Amino acid sequence: MLISRSDRGVLARWWFTIDRTLISTILLLMAMGVLVSMAASPPVAERIGLDTFHFFRNQLYFLFFAVIGLVTLSFFDIAWVRRAAIAGFIGSVVLMLAALKYGPEIKGAHRWINIGPLGLQPSELAKPCYVVAASWFLAERTRRPDMPGHLVAYAMAAIFIGLLVVQPDFGQTVLVVATTGAMLLVFGIPWVVIFGLAGVGVIGGIFAYLLVPHVTSRIDRFLSPENGDTFQTDTAMEAFRNGGLLGTGPGGGQAKLVLPDAHTDFTFAVVGEEFGAIACLVLMAFFVFIVMRVLAKAKAENDPFSSLALSGLITMFGLQAVINMGVNVALLPAKGMTLPFISSGGSSLLGTAMAMGFVLALARGSSMQQPSRLELSRQAG
Repeated sequence: MLISRSDRGVLARWWFTIDRTLISTILLLMAMGVLVSMAASPPVAERIGLDTFHFFRNQLYFLFFAVIGLVTLSFFDIAWVRRAAIAGFIGSVVLMLAALKYGPEIKGAHRWINIGPLGLQPSELAKPCYVVAASWFLAERTRRPDMPGHLVAYAMAAIFIGLLVVQPDFGQTVLVVATTGAMLLVFGIPWVVIFGLAGVGVIGGIFAYLLVPHVTSRIDRFLSPENGDTFQTDTAMEAFRNGGLLGTGPGGGQAKLVLPDAHTDFTFAVVGEEFGAIACLVLMAFFVFIVMRVLAKAKAENDPFSSLALSGLITMFGLQAVINMGVNVALLPAKGMTLPFISSGGSSLLGTAMAMGFVLALARGSSMQQPSRLELSRQAG
């Protein structure tokens, strides 16, 4: 073996403290995303007049930087994770504000900002940074009661959620609100406050339904499919039926030929049609494994910050996967939400890689604080 436990270098410390099973599973999920992009994206690109492999090449391009970012962040210690998250959140908020004024309008929303030849969705990068930074401020409240860390965290939530509503991006708003609620439960705020916040969320949802036409349309179509255009969800369900257990084989699916978002929002339907229900179950098992493993680490953590951040990051990751798959099987109203690491989308890929990089780094933190078996044997000797 090239690296031994007696080594004291940065690489050796990383190798013996990183959760190798977790990082291997994440990298394998990324590789699955490449395969699915190859299967789902070419017809979409041709249909809108782009080069056949436009989206696939973009996926590979962003995947390169996502892997580098994932591994780089996993080397960080807890202090650097905190600093990176706070700086990243501030920078992402600035970019979200810039997108509102200078970004292109796409489907009635100002979510994107062009940086040179690249188009980025800053909210995707803000999500993991928000969770980690808010977790630190909440944890500081428990360590230093004189510091109003909880008020800072609430202000961050208000700013972030407010910007998402203004864009507008109600799907991400629901995801961030739900994640924040889960974090506050872990933090231990009174149930009265939880129910109060839930009430505010329900009232906000009612106002969105009453005042925002496309939200009204999507919910009405979900509740009464016979009275609206349900082409995408109907096509997705037909894709699952066509795929059966083993699928039609790569390239044999029909849904991707007509679904406008086959490479993003409805990529799970393409998996179901071309690779079958068994492949869908395997993919779901990967997500469940990652979520359960990280939650177990969060529960075992003694550091309040690490425990809260791990819980928040993996809640956001898991909820996003559930929302995407729920829409694909017609259990939830249609909403633009990517399947982490699987759907095409550079900003989503970078943001999810950042979240998992933070997870790996925070999970390493407790390992680095515990003496190795070699150190224990030396102390005993």
